[in-house]
Amino acid sequence: MSPRLLGRFAAAGSGVVMAVTLAACTPNPSPEVAVRSFLLAWQNGDHEQAAAFTTGDTGEVASALADVHDQLDLANLRFGLGPIDRDGDSATAEFDVTADLGIGDPTWNYTGRMPLEWGPDGWRISWSPSVVHPELEEGERLAVSYEIQERGQILDRQGRPLVSGESVTAFGVYPGRMDDAEAGVTALAELLGENPGPLLDRVRSAPPEQFQPLVLMRDANVDQALLDQVTAIPGAGAEAVEINLTPSVAPAVLGEVAGTSEHRVSSRVPGPYQAGDTVGLSGLQNIFQNELAGSATTQVVSLDADGEITDVLESWEGDRSGGIGTTLDADVQRSAEAATSAMPGNGYLVAVDVASGEVLAAASATGGTTDDGALTGSYTPGGVFTIVSSLAALESGAIAPDAEMPCGYQTEVGGETFTNPGGGAVLANPTLTANLAAHCTVGFADLAGRVGPDALLDTSERLGLGTEWQLPLPVNTGELSIGRGDAEFARAMNGEQGVQVSPLSMALVAAAVADGTWHAPTLVQEEEPPAVAPTDLDEADLEVVREGMRQAVATRMPSLNLYGEEVYGQATRTEQDGTALHWFVGYRGDVAFAVLAEVNPQLTLTGHYALNAAESFLNYLANGAPEPVAPTLPTQGTDAAAATGDGTGVTGTAGTTGTPGAPGTTGNAPGTAGSTTGQSGL
Repeated sequence: MSPRLLGRFAAAGSGVVMAVTLAACTPNPSPEVAVRSFLLAWQNGDHEQAAAFTTGDTGEVASALADVHDQLDLANLRFGLGPIDRDGDSATAEFDVTADLGIGDPTWNYTGRMPLEWGPDGWRISWSPSVVHPELEEGERLAVSYEIQERGQILDRQGRPLVSGESVTAFGVYPGRMDDAEAGVTALAELLGENPGPLLDRVRSAPPEQFQPLVLMRDANVDQALLDQVTAIPGAGAEAVEINLTPSVAPAVLGEVAGTSEHRVSSRVPGPYQAGDTVGLSGLQNIFQNELAGSATTQVVSLDADGEITDVLESWEGDRSGGIGTTLDADVQRSAEAATSAMPGNGYLVAVDVASGEVLAAASATGGTTDDGALTGSYTPGGVFTIVSSLAALESGAIAPDAEMPCGYQTEVGGETFTNPGGGAVLANPTLTANLAAHCTVGFADLAGRVGPDALLDTSERLGLGTEWQLPLPVNTGELSIGRGDAEFARAMNGEQGVQVSPLSMALVAAAVADGTWHAPTLVQEEEPPAVAPTDLDEADLEVVREGMRQAVATRMPSLNLYGEEVYGQATRTEQDGTALHWFVGYRGDVAFAVLAEVNPQLTLTGHYALNAAESFLNYLANGAPEPVAPTLPTQGTDAAAATGDGTGVTGTAGTTGTPGAPGTTGNAPGTAGSTTGQSGL
């Protein structure tokens, strides 16, 4: 028995309005005694005793009163005695009815009226269906009707839909055509692997001739054998419906949608949902469940013998479902997904609007609904963090824009040896700009002592790293735990120790450098601005950093400049927990982006996967992303609406950008044995 039914049986004997002890055979000396006795017995579920206080056939009245509980799927029924008008041997009594229609449904309050007459056995209620409700006539019964809202759409920044309308099969029943409703619904539930309790609750109170959808399944999971088994159950059947179900892009952001009848879903998602409803399990579908799903319009109706509605006795208007506007750009998102599709393992690309911090795209190489590492991942940034270190050095006054910043082949700080990734050095005009462009680990290690941890922490936080901005979805803003030892801080300046970032947080850093102001990100279009205020940065200092990023692309990554406006950025290789990390962080025009590829270390010398993806991304932005292909849907399980799968997304081949380095500055040569080597160069 379902928990809901257990609760209802327990509740049926509680909350008695008044207490009176009378034997059913004792003549009722007054209308008040008869009415109280009848209502008390009905409220307690003792329908035969209640029927004894009426003029009707005891069995027929008891059955009619019991049917009311099933027809309304009642959780609880309470009565209150109202005024009684007596006129000789007849009387009319009013009573208040509070009918709890159950989990997720409203409470129905109305005033009933019952006529009474004096006879040999005292006062009795003159029985007719109008005793149940004043509008109910002979041959009519009660039912609860639901008008379920169509699930709303999630839209991109231009109002384009991001969720595909998908044809699914709704399995259900016509209650009035079932020989035995309980047996039939139980058989259907067992066939589909469902819990019969919630399905029975829905069917008992439904209009008998209206099809009641109970279980949703993707068409890919429905074969003729299953349809034949379902239709063999008297009164059961299937109908095709279309639901906004499958994300056409950004599956980890948009999320997964499921039917609520399936017991695993019910255990994962709280809320007053009924069989046949849809509910978001993750992503924006979950966060904005109420806005997207709305709620059903519920009506208590009267039905004639043919199951046709004769009157609407009460109606509760549901909340209308609606669309959710996001900051995503469908074209940018498709470009990001196509660009990451050729990565050899996990990988992510996040793009944001330079002027606002609005998230334009968040893509993963896996394309899975649960792979949210673009927003929540925690990674060692390596050399891309020198964008932050350079700005900290300038803001702290540790170095002037045109001052010399030596970049030798190696250096010793705090007893540890730092070596440039390619074994080279910046010999001509070694300024901060040149060190940033060449990604000189040695130069930044030597500069660490003049910058100091406090200045680096301050600049990092003003660029949003490790601060308290947020999105509707979980995010990682970064973590800063910078050691005070000389060697530890030198490694922190190069992003190799004490700093953890997400692709999103680094994309926001690039946007701040481009715009001159750090903006907290937004994902959903809202009237209220983000809770974290923008942070303005010094324009003169930013110009130095921008020039270093421009030269880095021009000298080490020139193929990125083949697709329109000039690109500014930094790229790196580093390691974390035995995995090689390939990074690119930069911007072009009004789009800032960060790319991260997790690579088997054995593949790290065969190419730079973040650069490959960055070039593909820029190519697709300039020339158009490939059209998405139909997602690969799961073919196992019974509630396909509960499994959107990980094949959603688009396909595309990333570019084959090489990793040329500026002569004498970068390369793929390993560090000297026994040394602390900067492993984040190209």
